[in-house]
Amino acid sequence: HPQNSCCSAVMEEGGRVKVRLSCDQPFLLCFRSIDCSLSSGDDSSGGERGLLHTWKGYSYSVTPERLLLPGPVLQVALGTRHGVLLVEGGQVYSFGQLTWRQSQVLELAKPILESALGGQRVVAVAAGSFHSGAVTEDGGVHMWGDNASGQCGLSGLSTVPNPTPVALVDADSTPPQTVPVLELACGEQHTLALSAQREVWAWGSGSQLGLNVAVFPVWKPQKVEHLAGRYVLQVACGASHSLALVRCLGPQDIHRPPVDKCRQCNQLLYTMTDKEDHVIISDGHYCPLGVELTENEGVLEAPALTQGLKMSPSEPVLPSHTSTSNSPAPTKGADLAQCSEKEDSAFANGALTASDSAPSAQSGVGVVLGVKSSAYPDEQTVQDYLRKLLEAEQMASEGGLASSSPSSTLNSLVASCASAVGERVASTYEALSLKKMMTYLPSGVGRSRGPAGLKGVVGDNTTERVRLEDSMHAKKSSSTGDIREEEAEGLRRRLSLPGLLSQVVLTPLGGSIPKAQEVFPTLQTEVWSWGHGEHGQLGHGDSLARLQPLCIKSLNSKEVVRVVAGAYHSLALTAQSQVFSWGSNIFGQLGHMESPSTVPRLAKLSEGIRVWDISAGERHTLLLADGDCFRPIIYYSGQQVKEEAKESHQAGSYSQQPVLLPFCMDLGYVSNVFAGGQCCVALSDMNVMGFIASLHELASAERKFYCKLCNIKTQIIRPLLELESLSSALGQAATGLLHTLVGRFSLLCHLTGQHAASLTANLRRVRDVNSLLVLDHASIFLDSYNEYCSAVGNFQVMGGFHTLTKPSLDFFGKSPELLKRLSECSEENPTMADLLVVLFYLPTRHLHEYGRLLLKLATCFEVCSNDYQKLQDSCSKFEALALNLKRKMKDADYTFHFWKSFPGKMTDSLRKPHRRLICESSNKALTLQNAGRFSVNWFIVFNDSLVHAQFSTHHVFPLATLWVEPIPEEITCLHGLKVIAPEETFTLLASSPMEKVNLLIGGAQDNVSGGSGHKPEPPISRTASHTFYKDGRLKEATYEGRWLAGKPDGSGVLKWPDGRIYTGAFKNGLEDGFGEFVAPNKTLHKNDQYLGHWKDGKMHGLGTYRYASGEVYDGSFQDGMRHGHGMLRSGKLNTSSPSVFIGQWLQDKKTGYGVFDDITKGEKYMGMWQDHLRLGTGVVVTQFGLYYEGAFKDNKMMGTGILLSEDDTMYEGEFSDDWTLNGKGTLTMANSDYLEGSFNGEWGSGLKVTGSYFKPHLFDTDKDKTRLGCLCVCAEDKWRAVFEECWSRLGCEAAGRGENWKAWENIAVALTTSRQHIADSPETLSLSHSRTLESLEGIPKHVGPITMERHHTIHLYLLMACDTPLHPLGRLVETLVAVYRMTYVGVGANRRLLPQAVNEIKSYLNRIFQIVRWFLFPDLPEEGGLIPEPTTNLQDRKEPSSTDAPLDSPKPGRVVSSSALLLPVLLPRLYPPLFTLYALEKEKEDDVYWECVLRLNKQPDLALLAFLGVQKFWPVSFPVSMAALGEKQQVLSSTKDPCFASAVETLQQISTTFTPSDKLQVIQLTFEEITKEVQSLLKQDFLWSMDDLFPVFLYVVLRARIRNLGSEVSLIEDLMDPCVQHGEHGIMFTTLKVSRTHLSRNT
Repeated sequence: HPQNSCCSAVMEEGGRVKVRLSCDQPFLLCFRSIDCSLSSGDDSSGGERGLLHTWKGYSYSVTPERLLLPGPVLQVALGTRHGVLLVEGGQVYSFGQLTWRQSQVLELAKPILESALGGQRVVAVAAGSFHSGAVTEDGGVHMWGDNASGQCGLSGLSTVPNPTPVALVDADSTPPQTVPVLELACGEQHTLALSAQREVWAWGSGSQLGLNVAVFPVWKPQKVEHLAGRYVLQVACGASHSLALVRCLGPQDIHRPPVDKCRQCNQLLYTMTDKEDHVIISDGHYCPLGVELTENEGVLEAPALTQGLKMSPSEPVLPSHTSTSNSPAPTKGADLAQCSEKEDSAFANGALTASDSAPSAQSGVGVVLGVKSSAYPDEQTVQDYLRKLLEAEQMASEGGLASSSPSSTLNSLVASCASAVGERVASTYEALSLKKMMTYLPSGVGRSRGPAGLKGVVGDNTTERVRLEDSMHAKKSSSTGDIREEEAEGLRRRLSLPGLLSQVVLTPLGGSIPKAQEVFPTLQTEVWSWGHGEHGQLGHGDSLARLQPLCIKSLNSKEVVRVVAGAYHSLALTAQSQVFSWGSNIFGQLGHMESPSTVPRLAKLSEGIRVWDISAGERHTLLLADGDCFRPIIYYSGQQVKEEAKESHQAGSYSQQPVLLPFCMDLGYVSNVFAGGQCCVALSDMNVMGFIASLHELASAERKFYCKLCNIKTQIIRPLLELESLSSALGQAATGLLHTLVGRFSLLCHLTGQHAASLTANLRRVRDVNSLLVLDHASIFLDSYNEYCSAVGNFQVMGGFHTLTKPSLDFFGKSPELLKRLSECSEENPTMADLLVVLFYLPTRHLHEYGRLLLKLATCFEVCSNDYQKLQDSCSKFEALALNLKRKMKDADYTFHFWKSFPGKMTDSLRKPHRRLICESSNKALTLQNAGRFSVNWFIVFNDSLVHAQFSTHHVFPLATLWVEPIPEEITCLHGLKVIAPEETFTLLASSPMEKVNLLIGGAQDNVSGGSGHKPEPPISRTASHTFYKDGRLKEATYEGRWLAGKPDGSGVLKWPDGRIYTGAFKNGLEDGFGEFVAPNKTLHKNDQYLGHWKDGKMHGLGTYRYASGEVYDGSFQDGMRHGHGMLRSGKLNTSSPSVFIGQWLQDKKTGYGVFDDITKGEKYMGMWQDHLRLGTGVVVTQFGLYYEGAFKDNKMMGTGILLSEDDTMYEGEFSDDWTLNGKGTLTMANSDYLEGSFNGEWGSGLKVTGSYFKPHLFDTDKDKTRLGCLCVCAEDKWRAVFEECWSRLGCEAAGRGENWKAWENIAVALTTSRQHIADSPETLSLSHSRTLESLEGIPKHVGPITMERHHTIHLYLLMACDTPLHPLGRLVETLVAVYRMTYVGVGANRRLLPQAVNEIKSYLNRIFQIVRWFLFPDLPEEGGLIPEPTTNLQDRKEPSSTDAPLDSPKPGRVVSSSALLLPVLLPRLYPPLFTLYALEKEKEDDVYWECVLRLNKQPDLALLAFLGVQKFWPVSFPVSMAALGEKQQVLSSTKDPCFASAVETLQQISTTFTPSDKLQVIQLTFEEITKEVQSLLKQDFLWSMDDLFPVFLYVVLRARIRNLGSEVSLIEDLMDPCVQHGEHGIMFTTLKVSRTHLSRNT
C-alpha cells in the first residue's frame, strides 16, 4: 500500500502489480484479486466507481441495498415513488412506480433502460414528484411522466410515457433560436431549466414558476424575466416552491443588460434617499405582487406597513412564530420601536454611513414611510427625483449621448449624486473605521458596483457557532454583532459613493486575486426563492407566497455553494461546511428543534463535523460530511420509515437533529447522497490504489483548513479589529500594515474556500486528477502565500504583534486558551506576542500539507506518466515555497529582535516594513580604512541598503546602487573591500580572510537579486533609482535606470527639481548616446526640447532642438552647441518673421556657407556667413526676378557686385547697402546700350547717374560681356560641413585622412545599431529601408584589382547604400538632396542660377567619388581610368560571328567615371529643381521650337517626308507583276500605319528618364528603330550617311512632339560623361542637337 513506508505497489499494463520492498524485517504479503485498472489520471473501472446503495430511514436495523447496473452511476434523481439513474456512457434507467407507462403499474424491482433516449448522450437527469427529465450533451431537453399540470411541457397530453424532446425557444432573438440547457430541476407541478446563458426557464403550473402569467398551466417553456441579467449557478425545486443559487453581481456582469424596473409591478428596483451627510441608494425592492392570493376575495392582499418593515428581506431577522399558521404573525409595536431606536443610535454616533444606515434603507418601502415627521424626503419625493433622472437618462440615450458600455440605473444614480455629496467623503470615511474593514469584498471576486479595480478584503462568512446554538433567535437577531453583520450585508448592496469612498478605504488593503475569479468557483452568492410559502420554505421570515424570485438577504454573506429543496423545506450548504435549513420541520427534517422555521437556521451538528453534500426528500434530509478522519460519513434527519407505515402518511418517530447512520462506513468512499420521497441513495467508490482515498483526503484537508481560517477570522481578527482602542494603540503606520495583513489573510482565506468548493465539486462529479486547480493554477496559490507571508513579516518587523499585546490581553485575558487552541502552539507559557506571531504564520504550514497530499496522489501513478510528473512538479513548488517562507520568517524575527536592541534615535528613520537585517558589524572587527583615531563606524547590511552609522549621524547606501569589490591582498596585505556608491567610494577592512568572504557573500545574498539567495553575486549591471545630494550639475536630480560600477550606464531617466528631464542613454555617469531632453522656459511658459545624440553629458552629433519660441534646429551639435551642418526654422508662415536657414554652424553661430530663405521678404541668400552675419561673397534672388551676386559685409550688400533684373537689365559696380548702388559702375540695358559712370540710389526707386551713355557698334555685340558666377561662392566651397560629417562618420579626422578598415568598421557599427533600432521601433522605418539594410549586411570585397564584375558589384552596393539614410553615404546623399532643394526651389527657381546648379551637381559627384575611391574602394581607378575587358569575353564574342560580317568592334574596356557610378543615384532626386531651371533658361527658345513643331505636325506623313527631303525611304508596295528588281516602285498615296511609329514612341521616352546616360540610350534605341524599319523596307542591309539619316531623324523628332527638347538637350550636354562625347553616343546626340537647332532657326 502506498501509505506503507516499506512497501509500495504500482499497477502496470496488463493488470500486473509491481511491488517494491524496502524493509529488512519479516513480513507477510497478501494479494486479493480485484477487477480494477488505473491509467494515467483515470480511476473509472466499472466495478469500482459509482456503486449505488439505497435504503429508507435511519434505525440500526436498516441495511443498504446494492443496485447492480451495467456501468458506474453518475447521477441519481428521486421522485415521490420513482427514480432516474444516469449511467456512464449517457444511458438513463428508471425504477420504482412508473404509473405513466401503460404496461407498468406495480413497482419495478429492477431498473429498466429508457430506450427512447437511445443514440442520445445524456449528461444530467432530474425527477419531480411524478415526472422526469433529461439533458443531452447538445443541451436538448427530454421530459416524460405525469403532465396534468403541464410539467412536461407538452400540450394535449395528460401523461408522457416515454422521453420526448421539449424545445426552449428564445422568441426575443431574430430569428428565434433554440436555447441549450445545462441542468433541470423538477417539482410536483412545475419544471425549471438552467440554460447555458445562465438564465432560468420554467413551465408547468403555480406561482413557483416565477412567471408573470395569469393562466395555468404554462405548456411552453418561458424565461423567468425577474432573474434576467443575473448569473444563475443552480436551480432546485420543491413540491410547490423554487430555489436559485445566483452569483452576486460584480464587474464581470456589467455587460449584461440592466433591469431597472420590476417586471411584475413596474416599480423601480432602486431607490435613493438624500441624507444630510450622505446619499443612500437601496435595491431592496419589495414587490406588492409577492403576497399570496386569498381564497375569499381572489385579489392581492398587501401586508401591513409594519409587517413590510419587519419582514423586509434585508432586515435583521426578528422573532417568528408562524410554525403552525399560514398567515403572518402580528407585528408588535416594540418591533418598530426597535428599528427606530437602532437608527437613532446610528445618528448619534456621528456621520451616518451607508453601513450604519443599511437596515433602514434596505426595506422595500423604507423607514421614512413609517415616520411621517422625518425631515428626510418621503416616498413621493424620491419617486419624483428618480423619475426625473430616468427621463434625463432616456433623453441622453435617444440623443446618442449614452455610454457605449451598459450601466444600471444604480450607477446612474451614484454618478448623479456624487457631485452633490463629494465634500462629505471625509466624514463618511471616518465612520468606516477599521472594524468595518472585514465586510468588504475583494475586487473581481465580490459584488461591487464601483470600479473594477477596487481592492479589499473578503467579507465575513460566518457568525460564532455558540451564538447560533442559542434557541432564542430573537436574542441573536437583536445582538450588536449580528446587527453589524446585517449592516455589512447591506453595505454590499448599497454603497454610498462607491467610486470615491471605496477607493479611499480599500486601496491600502492590498491586491486581490483577479485570476481566481475566472477559474475558481465563486463564493459570493445569493439564494433566491419563490412560490408557495405556507410552511416558511421560502425563507423570507413569513408564510407569504411569492409570485416572483426574491433574494433571501440573510444568506447573502454565508457563501452558499449548493441549494436543495425537499417537498416543503429547503437547505443551503455553505463553503464553511455549514447547513442552513428552513421550512416545514414536522418530522425534524430541518436538523434543529425549531418547528417550523421561516428563516434559514443552522442545522445542529457536532463540533468538527463538516458537511459537503446535502439532499432533501419529502420528509427527510441527508447530509454527507467529514468527521475526525477524511472518510465520508452520512447523517440523517427526518421521518423514520417503518415497514408497516410505509404506504401511510401518518408520521412515525423522527429525529430531532441529524443522526449518524452506522452503516455508512461500510459503503466505501461515498461521493454523493440523494433523497426523494421516502428513499435514500448513496454513490460510493472503491479505493483502488489509494487514489480515491487521496482525493478525499485532499478535499477534506482543504475544507478543514478553510474552516480553521474562518474561525481565526471570526473569533480572533474580528474582535481585535472591533476594539475601540486599537487604532490609538497601534499608530498610523502599524494600522496601515494591519490593514494590509488582514486584507492578505482574507484573500488567502477566500482562495482556500474557493479551492475547497472546487475539490468538493470534483469529488461529486469527475473525481479526476486533471481537474485539480491546484495543479494548473499553482501560481495563484504560490503568489497568495508569498504575499501573505510578506505582510505578516512586515507587521512583525515594525513591532505590530508586540504592540497588539495589550489590546489582546484586554480582550482575551491573561489565559488565552482560544488563541493557543487556534494557533496550535505547543509551548507551555508563550507570551501574547508569540501567540499572535504563531497564529498569523499558521497558514504557511498548509504548504507542507499540499506537498504531502500531492506526493501521495503521485504515488498512485506510474513514474513515467505525465500525471506523475505534473503532481511531482507541483509538490516541489509548494515544498520550495515552504522553505523560502521559513527563511523569510527567520529573517523577520531576526530583524525584529535587532530593532528591539538597537540603541540610538535612528530606529524611526531606518525601520521600514520591507527591510530585513542581513548582518552588522557590532560583533565583527570591521573598520573603515583611514578613519580617524577617535571615530566610531558601525556598518549594518540590510536586504536593501548598507547603513554607515557614526555617533549620532548615519548614511544609507541602497544596495541596488552599491558595488563591493574585494581588494587583492597581495597588493595591500590587508583584507579589504572596496565599496563603490554613486557619489562616494570607501574601503572596509575585515579582521580575517574568512570574515571578508562572509561579508562579501552576506551583502550579495539579498542585493538587487531580491533576496532569493540563488545568485552568490549581484549583477554588475542593474536597474535602480538614486537622488544626487552632492554639489554639482546633478545636485538634487533623481536618476532612475541602468547602473554600472556605481555610475549611470545604459538607458535611464534623469529629473531635476526645476523640471528638466533627460530620457535616454548614459555612459560612465553622463548622458551619452541617443536621448531626449526637456527644459521648461519660465518666461514663455513652454518647454525647450532636444531629441538627438549626446556625448560626455553634452549634446553632440545629430539632433533636433525645438525652442520654446517656436524655432526648430535640426542638425549637428558639438559640446552642447550648434556646430556643423544644420537647419534652423524660425516662426511659421502665419507669424511675423518666418525664415529658414540651412548651412554651416560654428560654436552656435552661422559661420561658413549657408542658404537663408526669408519668406516674408521673398528673398533667398546663398553665400558665406560669419557670426550670424552675411560676410563674403554670395547670391541673392527675389521673388520679383532680381538677381544679385557679389560681396557682403556687416550683413549688407557692400562692395563689388552684379545686379540683374527680369528684363536682362544689368548693373555691375559698387554697392553700399541692400539693393543700393553707390559708386562706379556700368548699367547695361537689354538692347546692349550701357551707361558708365557713378551711380547712387536704391534700385527700383530712382537712380542718380553721373556718366556717359554708349550705344555699341553693330558688329561689337560680344564686347566684354560679363559672365555670371564669378562673384559667387565656388561650388567646391559649398556644403563643406556636410562632407566633413560624412568623413567623420567614416572615421576620418579630415577629408582623405584615415584607415580603410576603420571606415568599414564604422559602417558595420552604424548598420548594426540601426537594425537594433528597427527591432525596437519597427514603425520608424519603411519596409524598403528595412530590406535595404538586410542587403547591406554583407560588405563587398574592397581590396584587390578592379574587374568588370567587381565594378558592377561596387555600383550595386553604392545604389543600395545611398538608398538608406542609415548608411553614412545614404545620409550624405539625403542631406545633399535636402540642401539642393532648399537652394533651388521656390524663390531659388531663378534661371540665372542654372550654371551654379549644374556646377554644384558636378561638385557633389567629384567629392563623393573621392570618398568612394580614396576611402572605401582604394583600388578603383581614378576618374577616366580604364577597366580592361576580360580576354575570354573577347574571344567568346568573336567566335559565333566569325563567319558573319563584323557588327561591332569589341570594347577595349570600361572607363571609370563619377558620372557613371553616382549620377544614377543622385540625379533622380535632384531632377525636379534642376530641370525647372533648364526650362526657365530655355523658355524662349523652346517656345519658338514648339511653334514650328505644331505647325509642321499639321502635315500628313507623306507631305512631311517630301518637305524634309526624305526620298529613298518612302513607304511603297510591289504588285506581283512588277516584283522584278529594278522596276519602278509605286509610291502609295496614303499609308495605313504612321511612318517610323516605333522610333517616335522610343524617342518620346527621353522625357521619362533622368540621367544623361539613360537619355543617350533612348537616342540610340531611336536610331536602331529607324534602321530596323528602313532595312525591312529595303529588304537588305543598309549603311547610313548623314545626308540620308538627318532628314529621317528630323521627321522622328517632329512627330515625337517633345515639349522641352531644348532643356533635355542642354541637360545632356552639361552632365554627359566626357568619355562618350566623341563616340557613337556623341554623334547621335549631336544629330539630335542639330535637329532641334534646325527646327528652332528654320521656322
